[in-house]
Amino acid sequence: MLLALICLPAAGADPTATDYSVTDCLGSAKPYPAPEDPAVYPDSLTPVFVNHVGRHGARFLSSAKTTVDLTSALVHADSAGVLSPLGQELLRLVNYVADISHNRWGALDSLGMAEQRGIASRMFLAYPKLFIGGKVNAISSYAPRCVMSMYEFTHQLARLNNKVEIYTSSGAQNSPLMRPFDVDKAYVEWAKEKPWEESYNMFFETTAPASPARKLFTKADFLTSQEAADLSWTEYKVLVGLPAMGLDIDLEKYFTKEELNSLWACENLGHYLRRTATTLSVEPALIASDLLLNLINTTDQAVAGSMPFNVELRFGHAETLMPLLSLMRLPGCYYMTNYFDTVAMHWKDFDVVPMAANLQIVLFRTGKGDYCVRVDLNEKPVRLIPNSDRVYIPWQEAREYLVRCLPLHLQP
Repeated sequence: MLLALICLPAAGADPTATDYSVTDCLGSAKPYPAPEDPAVYPDSLTPVFVNHVGRHGARFLSSAKTTVDLTSALVHADSAGVLSPLGQELLRLVNYVADISHNRWGALDSLGMAEQRGIASRMFLAYPKLFIGGKVNAISSYAPRCVMSMYEFTHQLARLNNKVEIYTSSGAQNSPLMRPFDVDKAYVEWAKEKPWEESYNMFFETTAPASPARKLFTKADFLTSQEAADLSWTEYKVLVGLPAMGLDIDLEKYFTKEELNSLWACENLGHYLRRTATTLSVEPALIASDLLLNLINTTDQAVAGSMPFNVELRFGHAETLMPLLSLMRLPGCYYMTNYFDTVAMHWKDFDVVPMAANLQIVLFRTGKGDYCVRVDLNEKPVRLIPNSDRVYIPWQEAREYLVRCLPLHLQP
């Protein structure tokens, strides 16, 4: 009986609480986890075309807002004489972050550049015949970090073989594919109404801890519980972005692992509700319909022999990939539930869209002259067809599945 009791969870323990690593709790700000072993393919297959959709690489914090908010709260506490030694240390750190980020908010940094070069190098090594004397077409959103990601990637390809022809395009003309969250009218209206807000706020109120902010002050009641939870969130948002800037930081100085998991779960749920298909709405996923149709059509062209390029590259945002991967219902990228406190166990932004996240659809010709595809998420093969463990799928079968993912009015 005693042994049985020991094996039971502690009374009152939250069965939906997570215990992810500190690195994973960086969420979508997690630097790219480069694969240790590149994916290989059977000798019986010949790669003929690659479709790539990537997120920009690691960057500086996207804006000054969170650092301004955090600095303002810490300066106010310092003026009131209640800033703790930890709070004073944090204030110095945030001031330093603001200084080095001046005129570089959201810019691709050296780590992000290296991430893109690494992905490009591994693609070249995996499919060298597509690049030697081949043609590459690349597009990006107008965001400078995406443009720079595209150029770092394509520059690396040119360094590896300068006989490759590379065509690049960036700007608002690519927004229907790369920034549909800005131009899709149905989604823009949906986002304005914020139908997800009530569910998110309920989760935040019961999940976000006040304790990280309270450690920053010597007076326990300097902030209300709600104010402290909000400040903990702001503190988290600033600090988890620092590793992507190449700054070495001990997050456990400011948060316990449990606190990090709770704050990450709030961030994760926000991404899930606003950027993927959920029981509240499928609208966030549908904005990727034109992009998925583009992937289908360009692969069709490659099969038909009418595609002028060997590789198609696209560079966008986490908000570009999350809807696409959800629309395709890839494993770990699509989760339907009415119980949003379970999302953190099944949909994890650090797996779906870390910095430089990417989807690759690789087209192969078989020895019999047929075609098949393999889908890689972050350079790791994933299952495309539900209830099937196959990673190499005949193109017609894969095509039929992907077409079914599209709304009816777009199905060719």
